[in-house]
Amino acid sequence: MANVYDAAYNLEKAIRESDDYKNLKQFYENVMNDETSKRLFNEFRETQFQLQQKQMMGEDLTDADVQKAQMQFSLIQQNEAISKLIQAEERMGMILSDLNRVMMKPLEDLYGMPGGFQ
Repeated sequence: MANVYDAAYNLEKAIRESDDYKNLKQFYENVMNDETSKRLFNEFRETQFQLQQKQMMGEDLTDADVQKAQMQFSLIQQNEAISKLIQAEERMGMILSDLNRVMMKPLEDLYGMPGGFQ
């Protein structure tokens, strides 16, 4: 009988050894080693977190909130190091989403989830 925890740890190891993860890690380090990129990235992440908190608490986003986020996003898109990091994050997110679908397949098959895990 397969030990699912061993398989999970093997999957973690495979993720860490993947080129996609290594690229993500390198792009993250590049951003963190450049003071301007690091400051822009951290400010953007803080704004994202604040907006998510507001939404989770049922608060409406103000025009000022939206404008601030748009301005910061525009700035980070112009920063090549951050832009590469965001692309690598998106790629890693897609991979993890795909892996999640694979792991949820037994439950989907068992329960016949409406619409599946698409």
